[in-house]
Amino acid sequence: MGGVVSGILIVSAVIAVGYLAARFRILGSEVQGALTRTAFYITNPALLYTVVAGSDIRAALGTDAPLALLSAAAVGLLYWLLSFLFFRRPAAETAVGAMASSYANANNIGIPVSLYAVGTAQHVAPVLLVQLLVLAPFYLTLLGVSSGARISWKKVLLQPLSNPMIIASALGVFVALTGWQEPELLQKPIDMLAGGAVPMVLLAFGLSLAGRAPLQKDDGRTETLVATFLKIAGMPVIVWLLGRFVFGLEGQHLLASVIMAALPTAQNVFLFASPYGRGTTVARDVILCTTILCAGALLAVAWLVQ
Repeated sequence: MGGVVSGILIVSAVIAVGYLAARFRILGSEVQGALTRTAFYITNPALLYTVVAGSDIRAALGTDAPLALLSAAAVGLLYWLLSFLFFRRPAAETAVGAMASSYANANNIGIPVSLYAVGTAQHVAPVLLVQLLVLAPFYLTLLGVSSGARISWKKVLLQPLSNPMIIASALGVFVALTGWQEPELLQKPIDMLAGGAVPMVLLAFGLSLAGRAPLQKDDGRTETLVATFLKIAGMPVIVWLLGRFVFGLEGQHLLASVIMAALPTAQNVFLFASPYGRGTTVARDVILCTTILCAGALLAVAWLVQ
Protein backbone atom coordinates (compact mmCIF):
# COMPACT_ATOMS: atom_id res chain seq x y z
CA MET A 1 0.00 0.00 0.00
CA GLY A 2 2.89 2.35 0.74
CA GLY A 3 3.91 2.49 -2.92
CA VAL A 4 0.38 3.33 -4.01
CA VAL A 5 0.03 6.08 -1.42
CA SER A 6 3.42 7.53 -2.35
CA GLY A 7 2.46 7.53 -6.03
CA ILE A 8 -0.84 9.29 -5.38
CA LEU A 9 0.85 11.88 -3.17
CA ILE A 10 3.47 12.56 -5.86
CA VAL A 11 0.78 13.04 -8.48
CA SER A 12 -1.26 15.26 -6.14
CA ALA A 13 1.79 17.41 -5.39
CA VAL A 14 2.39 18.18 -9.06
CA ILE A 15 -1.32 18.97 -9.56
CA ALA A 16 -1.10 21.32 -6.57
CA VAL A 17 1.86 23.11 -8.18
CA GLY A 18 -0.25 23.76 -11.28
CA TYR A 19 -3.17 24.95 -9.17
CA LEU A 20 -0.98 27.37 -7.18
CA ALA A 21 0.64 28.63 -10.38
CA ALA A 22 -2.82 29.58 -11.64
CA ARG A 23 -3.98 31.07 -8.35
CA PHE A 24 -0.90 33.30 -8.08
CA ARG A 25 -1.12 34.18 -11.79
CA ILE A 26 2.27 32.71 -12.58
CA LEU A 27 0.71 30.81 -15.49
CA GLY A 28 -2.46 31.79 -17.34
CA SER A 29 -5.27 29.91 -19.04
CA GLU A 30 -3.46 30.08 -22.38
CA VAL A 31 -0.66 27.95 -20.89
CA GLN A 32 -3.16 25.33 -19.80
CA GLY A 33 -4.51 25.11 -23.34
CA ALA A 34 -1.03 24.82 -24.82
CA LEU A 35 0.00 22.13 -22.34
CA THR A 36 -3.21 20.17 -22.90
CA ARG A 37 -2.88 20.24 -26.69
CA THR A 38 0.79 19.25 -26.53
CA ALA A 39 -0.01 16.36 -24.20
CA PHE A 40 -2.98 15.23 -26.28
CA TYR A 41 -1.27 15.27 -29.67
CA ILE A 42 2.37 14.55 -28.82
CA THR A 43 3.58 13.42 -25.40
CA ASN A 44 0.69 11.22 -24.22
CA PRO A 45 0.52 9.28 -27.51
CA ALA A 46 4.28 8.73 -27.23
CA LEU A 47 3.91 7.41 -23.68
CA LEU A 48 0.89 5.28 -24.53
CA TYR A 49 2.74 3.76 -27.49
CA THR A 50 5.75 2.78 -25.36
CA VAL A 51 3.52 1.31 -22.64
CA VAL A 52 1.34 -0.73 -24.99
CA ALA A 53 4.28 -1.91 -27.11
CA GLY A 54 5.97 -3.34 -24.02
CA SER A 55 2.88 -4.94 -22.45
CA ASP A 56 1.18 -8.32 -22.64
CA ILE A 57 -1.58 -7.03 -24.86
CA ARG A 58 -3.43 -10.36 -25.19
CA ALA A 59 -3.86 -10.65 -21.44
CA ALA A 60 -4.85 -6.98 -21.09
CA LEU A 61 -7.51 -7.10 -23.79
CA GLY A 62 -8.74 -10.43 -22.49
CA THR A 63 -9.65 -9.07 -19.04
CA ASP A 64 -9.30 -5.30 -18.79
CA ALA A 65 -11.34 -4.38 -21.86
CA PRO A 66 -14.40 -6.54 -21.02
CA LEU A 67 -14.21 -5.41 -17.38
CA ALA A 68 -14.10 -1.75 -18.42
CA LEU A 69 -17.06 -2.19 -20.78
CA LEU A 70 -19.24 -4.12 -18.33
CA SER A 71 -18.59 -1.74 -15.43
CA ALA A 72 -19.24 1.36 -17.54
CA ALA A 73 -22.48 -0.16 -18.84
CA ALA A 74 -23.61 -1.08 -15.31
CA VAL A 75 -22.93 2.40 -13.90
CA GLY A 76 -24.52 4.11 -16.89
CA LEU A 77 -27.65 1.97 -16.61
CA LEU A 78 -27.85 2.68 -12.88
CA TYR A 79 -27.79 6.43 -13.58
CA TRP A 80 -30.49 6.01 -16.25
CA LEU A 81 -32.66 4.13 -13.72
CA LEU A 82 -32.22 6.82 -11.07
CA SER A 83 -32.99 9.51 -13.63
CA PHE A 84 -36.15 7.71 -14.72
CA LEU A 85 -37.34 7.23 -11.14
CA PHE A 86 -36.36 10.54 -9.55
CA PHE A 87 -34.89 13.24 -11.83
CA ARG A 88 -37.27 12.95 -14.79
CA ARG A 89 -34.73 14.69 -16.99
CA PRO A 90 -34.90 14.63 -20.83
CA ALA A 91 -33.02 11.89 -22.65
CA ALA A 92 -30.13 14.11 -23.77
CA GLU A 93 -29.42 15.41 -20.25
CA THR A 94 -29.73 11.89 -18.87
CA ALA A 95 -27.24 10.62 -21.45
CA VAL A 96 -24.73 13.28 -20.37
CA GLY A 97 -25.19 12.37 -16.71
CA ALA A 98 -24.78 8.66 -17.43
CA MET A 99 -21.62 9.35 -19.40
CA ALA A 100 -20.25 11.61 -16.65
CA SER A 101 -20.78 8.84 -14.09
CA SER A 102 -18.93 6.18 -16.09
CA TYR A 103 -16.38 7.81 -18.46
CA ALA A 104 -12.99 7.95 -16.70
CA ASN A 105 -10.10 10.30 -17.33
CA ALA A 106 -7.93 7.38 -18.39
CA ASN A 107 -5.63 9.53 -20.48
CA ASN A 108 -4.72 12.69 -18.59
CA ILE A 109 -4.94 11.32 -15.05
CA GLY A 110 -5.03 7.56 -15.58
CA ILE A 111 -1.57 7.32 -17.13
CA PRO A 112 0.38 9.14 -14.39
CA VAL A 113 -1.65 7.69 -11.52
CA SER A 114 -1.31 4.13 -12.80
CA LEU A 115 2.36 4.62 -13.58
CA TYR A 116 3.22 5.88 -10.12
CA ALA A 117 0.68 3.90 -8.08
CA VAL A 118 1.18 0.38 -9.47
CA GLY A 119 4.33 0.78 -11.53
CA THR A 120 2.80 0.32 -14.98
CA ALA A 121 0.31 2.06 -17.24
CA GLN A 122 -0.53 -1.01 -19.33
CA HIS A 123 -4.05 -1.14 -17.87
CA VAL A 124 -4.83 2.31 -19.30
CA ALA A 125 -4.91 1.28 -22.97
CA PRO A 126 -7.83 -1.21 -22.78
CA VAL A 127 -9.96 1.29 -20.83
CA LEU A 128 -9.11 4.06 -23.28
CA LEU A 129 -9.91 1.86 -26.27
CA VAL A 130 -13.31 0.84 -24.83
CA GLN A 131 -14.20 4.46 -24.12
CA LEU A 132 -13.16 5.84 -27.50
CA LEU A 133 -14.31 2.94 -29.69
CA VAL A 134 -17.54 1.97 -27.90
CA LEU A 135 -18.75 4.47 -25.28
CA ALA A 136 -18.00 7.70 -27.15
CA PRO A 137 -19.80 6.72 -30.40
CA PHE A 138 -22.71 5.30 -28.38
CA TYR A 139 -23.26 8.43 -26.30
CA LEU A 140 -22.66 10.78 -29.23
CA THR A 141 -25.35 8.92 -31.15
CA LEU A 142 -27.75 9.16 -28.20
CA LEU A 143 -27.08 12.88 -27.85
CA GLY A 144 -27.63 13.48 -31.53
CA VAL A 145 -30.85 11.49 -31.74
CA SER A 146 -32.37 12.90 -28.52
CA SER A 147 -31.39 16.47 -29.49
CA GLY A 148 -32.96 16.19 -32.90
CA ALA A 149 -29.64 16.69 -34.68
CA ARG A 150 -28.82 15.01 -37.95
CA ILE A 151 -26.46 12.09 -37.33
CA SER A 152 -23.45 11.60 -39.58
CA TRP A 153 -22.77 7.90 -39.18
CA LYS A 154 -19.58 8.23 -41.17
CA LYS A 155 -18.31 10.87 -38.74
CA VAL A 156 -19.33 8.79 -35.72
CA LEU A 157 -17.56 5.69 -37.04
CA LEU A 158 -14.42 7.49 -38.18
CA GLN A 159 -14.09 9.79 -35.15
CA PRO A 160 -11.99 7.35 -33.08
CA LEU A 161 -9.57 6.88 -35.99
CA SER A 162 -8.61 10.56 -35.88
CA ASN A 163 -7.69 10.35 -32.19
CA PRO A 164 -3.91 10.27 -31.62
CA MET A 165 -4.39 8.00 -28.58
CA ILE A 166 -6.11 5.39 -30.73
CA ILE A 167 -3.42 5.64 -33.40
CA ALA A 168 -0.66 5.31 -30.80
CA SER A 169 -2.43 2.38 -29.13
CA ALA A 170 -2.90 0.61 -32.47
CA LEU A 171 0.79 1.00 -33.31
CA GLY A 172 1.70 -0.24 -29.84
CA VAL A 173 -0.58 -3.27 -30.26
CA PHE A 174 1.10 -4.06 -33.58
CA VAL A 175 4.57 -3.94 -32.02
CA ALA A 176 3.47 -5.98 -28.99
CA LEU A 177 1.89 -8.70 -31.13
CA THR A 178 4.63 -8.93 -33.74
CA GLY A 179 7.64 -8.47 -31.47
CA TRP A 180 9.13 -5.91 -33.86
CA GLN A 181 12.01 -3.92 -32.39
CA GLU A 182 12.22 -0.24 -33.25
CA PRO A 183 15.59 1.18 -34.35
CA GLU A 184 17.28 3.08 -31.52
CA LEU A 185 17.20 6.32 -33.52
CA LEU A 186 13.42 6.04 -33.62
CA GLN A 187 12.83 4.80 -30.08
CA LYS A 188 15.00 7.38 -28.27
CA PRO A 189 13.03 10.46 -29.45
CA ILE A 190 9.77 8.66 -28.59
CA ASP A 191 11.09 7.91 -25.10
CA MET A 192 12.12 11.55 -24.64
CA LEU A 193 8.67 12.80 -25.64
CA ALA A 194 7.00 10.18 -23.44
CA GLY A 195 9.05 11.38 -20.47
CA GLY A 196 7.39 14.80 -20.64
CA ALA A 197 3.83 13.46 -20.67
CA VAL A 198 3.21 13.00 -16.96
CA PRO A 199 4.40 16.38 -15.58
CA MET A 200 2.85 18.26 -18.49
CA VAL A 201 -0.57 16.67 -18.00
CA LEU A 202 -0.58 17.09 -14.23
CA LEU A 203 0.44 20.75 -14.40
CA ALA A 204 -2.29 21.45 -16.97
CA PHE A 205 -4.80 19.63 -14.79
CA GLY A 206 -3.84 21.70 -11.76
CA LEU A 207 -4.21 24.89 -13.80
CA SER A 208 -7.73 23.87 -14.80
CA LEU A 209 -8.93 23.63 -11.18
CA ALA A 210 -8.51 27.30 -10.32
CA GLY A 211 -11.42 29.74 -10.35
CA ARG A 212 -14.41 27.42 -10.65
CA ALA A 213 -17.46 27.23 -8.39
CA PRO A 214 -19.55 24.10 -8.92
CA LEU A 215 -22.93 23.07 -7.50
CA GLN A 216 -24.78 26.32 -8.01
CA LYS A 217 -28.41 26.30 -6.88
CA ASP A 218 -31.00 25.11 -9.42
CA ASP A 219 -28.22 24.10 -11.81
CA GLY A 220 -28.50 20.31 -11.84
CA ARG A 221 -27.08 19.99 -8.33
CA THR A 222 -28.82 16.69 -7.53
CA GLU A 223 -27.79 15.09 -10.84
CA THR A 224 -24.24 16.31 -10.31
CA LEU A 225 -24.02 14.81 -6.81
CA VAL A 226 -25.47 11.48 -7.95
CA ALA A 227 -23.14 11.21 -10.97
CA THR A 228 -20.17 12.20 -8.78
CA PHE A 229 -21.02 9.52 -6.20
CA LEU A 230 -21.44 6.86 -8.88
CA LYS A 231 -18.12 7.73 -10.51
CA ILE A 232 -16.02 8.03 -7.35
CA ALA A 233 -17.62 5.32 -5.19
CA GLY A 234 -20.08 3.24 -7.22
CA MET A 235 -17.86 2.39 -10.17
CA PRO A 236 -14.86 1.22 -8.06
CA VAL A 237 -17.17 -1.09 -6.08
CA ILE A 238 -18.68 -2.53 -9.26
CA VAL A 239 -15.23 -3.06 -10.80
CA TRP A 240 -14.01 -4.77 -7.63
CA LEU A 241 -17.01 -7.11 -7.59
CA LEU A 242 -16.72 -7.96 -11.29
CA GLY A 243 -12.94 -8.20 -11.22
CA ARG A 244 -12.78 -10.36 -8.12
CA PHE A 245 -15.74 -12.69 -8.63
CA VAL A 246 -16.30 -12.74 -12.41
CA PHE A 247 -12.81 -12.32 -13.88
CA GLY A 248 -10.89 -13.83 -10.97
CA LEU A 249 -8.46 -10.92 -10.62
CA GLU A 250 -6.36 -10.40 -7.50
CA GLY A 251 -3.28 -8.58 -6.26
CA GLN A 252 -1.83 -5.75 -8.33
CA HIS A 253 -4.04 -6.46 -11.33
CA LEU A 254 -7.22 -6.09 -9.29
CA LEU A 255 -5.84 -2.98 -7.58
CA ALA A 256 -4.93 -1.39 -10.92
CA SER A 257 -8.42 -2.06 -12.30
CA VAL A 258 -10.15 -0.50 -9.28
CA ILE A 259 -7.79 2.49 -9.42
CA MET A 260 -8.79 3.03 -13.05
CA ALA A 261 -12.45 2.96 -11.97
CA ALA A 262 -11.86 5.57 -9.24
CA LEU A 263 -10.41 8.11 -11.68
CA PRO A 264 -12.30 11.39 -12.17
CA THR A 265 -14.65 12.01 -15.07
CA ALA A 266 -12.91 12.85 -18.33
CA GLN A 267 -13.10 16.33 -19.86
CA ASN A 268 -14.32 14.64 -23.04
CA VAL A 269 -17.80 14.43 -21.49
CA PHE A 270 -18.05 18.23 -21.49
CA LEU A 271 -16.61 18.40 -25.02
CA PHE A 272 -19.18 15.89 -26.29
CA ALA A 273 -22.10 17.68 -24.62
CA SER A 274 -21.13 21.23 -25.64
CA PRO A 275 -22.10 21.12 -29.35
CA TYR A 276 -25.61 20.03 -28.40
CA GLY A 277 -25.98 22.51 -25.52
CA ARG A 278 -27.46 19.78 -23.30
CA GLY A 279 -26.25 18.85 -19.83
CA THR A 280 -23.11 20.98 -20.07
CA THR A 281 -23.36 22.36 -16.53
CA VAL A 282 -23.73 18.89 -15.03
CA ALA A 283 -20.82 17.62 -17.13
CA ARG A 284 -18.58 20.51 -16.05
CA ASP A 285 -19.47 20.20 -12.36
CA VAL A 286 -19.09 16.41 -12.25
CA ILE A 287 -15.64 16.73 -13.84
CA LEU A 288 -14.60 19.27 -11.22
CA CYS A 289 -16.14 17.45 -8.22
CA THR A 290 -14.70 14.06 -9.15
CA THR A 291 -11.32 15.66 -9.76
CA ILE A 292 -11.31 17.22 -6.30
CA LEU A 293 -12.45 13.99 -4.64
CA CYS A 294 -10.38 11.50 -6.62
CA ALA A 295 -7.26 11.75 -4.42
CA GLY A 296 -9.26 10.65 -1.37
CA ALA A 297 -11.00 7.94 -3.40
CA LEU A 298 -7.68 6.60 -4.68
CA LEU A 299 -6.22 6.51 -1.18
CA ALA A 300 -9.32 4.64 0.03
CA VAL A 301 -8.92 2.15 -2.82
CA ALA A 302 -5.27 1.61 -1.93
CA TRP A 303 -6.18 0.97 1.70
CA LEU A 304 -9.18 -1.30 1.06
CA VAL A 305 -8.05 -3.35 -1.93
CA GLN A 306 -4.44 -4.09 -0.92
